[in-house]
Parts: sequence; C-alpha cells; structure tokens
Amino acid sequence: MAHTVTVFTLGGTISAAQGGPGRLSGAQVLSELTLPDDVEIRLRDFRRVPSSALTVEDVAELAGLIDEAGADGSGAVVVQGTDTIEESAFLLDLLCAHREPIVVTGAMRRPDAPGADGAANLSAAVAVAGDPRFRDTGAVVVMADEIHAARHVRKAHTTSVATFASPGAGPLGTVTEGRPRLLLRPPAHTVPAPLRLDRAVRVALVTLSLGDRGELLDAVDDRFDGLVVAAFGAGHVPAWLVDPLARLAGRMPVVLASRTGAGPILSSTYLGPGSESDVLGPGLISAGPLDAPKARLLLHALLADGADRARVEKTFAALRGER
Repeated sequence: MAHTVTVFTLGGTISAAQGGPGRLSGAQVLSELTLPDDVEIRLRDFRRVPSSALTVEDVAELAGLIDEAGADGSGAVVVQGTDTIEESAFLLDLLCAHREPIVVTGAMRRPDAPGADGAANLSAAVAVAGDPRFRDTGAVVVMADEIHAARHVRKAHTTSVATFASPGAGPLGTVTEGRPRLLLRPPAHTVPAPLRLDRAVRVALVTLSLGDRGELLDAVDDRFDGLVVAAFGAGHVPAWLVDPLARLAGRMPVVLASRTGAGPILSSTYLGPGSESDVLGPGLISAGPLDAPKARLLLHALLADGADRARVEKTFAALRGER
C-alpha cells in the first residue's frame, strides 16, 4: 500500500547552493534522493530562510498546513536549518493534531561538502513519515539515522553530524537500511490537545550566570506576559534574586528551568537560601524535565491559547509526572 508524504522545505544548510549564498528549491533538494516505491511525495516550498530567521508565526502557519495534509492521510517531513530544529519541532508538537507522522530534519554539512549528510537524513525522514507506526507519536526529529522525540531532543554540538541527542531519554528508534525501527513510544502527548496561538504574547528567557545581579530581570516589565529563568544546576539562584523573582511571579507566570539542558528541576533536596525549594516557594513554576528554550515555547503557546495560571501550572505538572 502506497503512503503519501508531504515535504515542506524551509531552507537551511541542506538547501545551500554550491559556491554562493542562494538556496536550492525543494525540487532540487529532492532530486538527490532515491525514494521508496511505496511512498508518494508531495512538495511544498514553504520558506527559503536560515532557521535562525524563523518565527513562532512561521511555525504556527506551517502547523496548519501539516494538519491539512494529515487530514488527507499524508505524513509530513519538514526540512529546515538545524539551528532551531529542536524548537520548531517542539512547537509543532504543541500545535499539530498528530493524525499522521510529523518528522523534522535537516543537514549539518552543505550539499557540496565532503560527507554531506542531507540526502541521507531526508531519505530517513521520508521513510519515518511514511510509516504508519509513527502516527500519533508526536513530532520527531530524524538525524543521523536516529529518531528523537521533539520534547527531548537538543542540538549538542556546533558541527558534528551526530549533534542531536535526547539527554536522559535516548532516541525513540533508528533507521537501518532505510527501514524505521520504533523502539519505544512516548507514554502521553506533551499537551492533551493541540494549542492555538490566538493571542499575541511575549515570553522572556533569562539565563543566569556567575555573579548575576539581576539587571536583566529588571528589564522584564510590562512588555512581557511570562518569564522563564534558566537557573543554575537543579534550580538554584543567588539568594538576592529570590525576592525579585517572587515579585515577578506575582504578576506573570514565571517558570524555573535549568541552564544545564538536561535533567529535572528538583523540589526539596536543598533547603537553603536560593535553593530550588526557596525559589519555588514564592510561586514559581517548575519546568520539570524541559530545558529552558522548550519551557519558554510551552509557556508562550499556553498563554497565546488563553491559558490562565492554573492551567499553566497543571500542564507543567503533568510533564513532571504529577497529577
């Protein structure tokens, strides 16, 4: 039985033109592939931009097109630059209905570079998107023959072709000899129903550093609707920032994440000034296992969907495995 896969091209390294700054079209990128006989490809040139230039609005528009394709029985492959793959894939995970497989991929090496990886990544992504076993698993990233859940994956190296990893979780599966292998399935969706970005909101992300005096926190004023703080270790801040954070949490949702990028925020292991228990006590929300950029996207999407504080807290609590 033939499966349909819609390929949405956004640009990125995989489409870099040889010897210049231009971008290859989606048809030119696909021309390098040997595709399975049982997969019918539909092509949509969505954008031709570096991934650092993508916006939340771009991804929201793309999510609508993916859902249209999914309603017609088509899996989706999104081809983009790798700089923001982990964020756009996670946002698609929050916005899409997951009727059919949703796969995001790209390349770490230009098409004219020795050992270019784009064609192999795209071929593997098409194989996953055409496999009905990946329906309703949520958005995934396929790179270097590994299949990663959007909520866990992160770019861990600036140049390595094996840069994508899922710290603390590992890949959902692999692609071997062109055939996807699903090793495990996420126990639940990141959110219980697709979110809709019906309101314009702004959410700040502040990363703490040694000797931080909180000047950037002072800049989080009425221009923002929410804040994510990337704290030290398992959720620690300088003691002198506890009160400023508490004041901010009194007028907007403030989520406490870790700047390490892996592992959960603790709740009660440390009890001293500036510890996780001291910071969470005044009303901050624990990001749990989400890294800071993904916590920011989740908070943004929830607020744009009209969520109140109770719903924000409930959503993050569910991701922490709490009921």
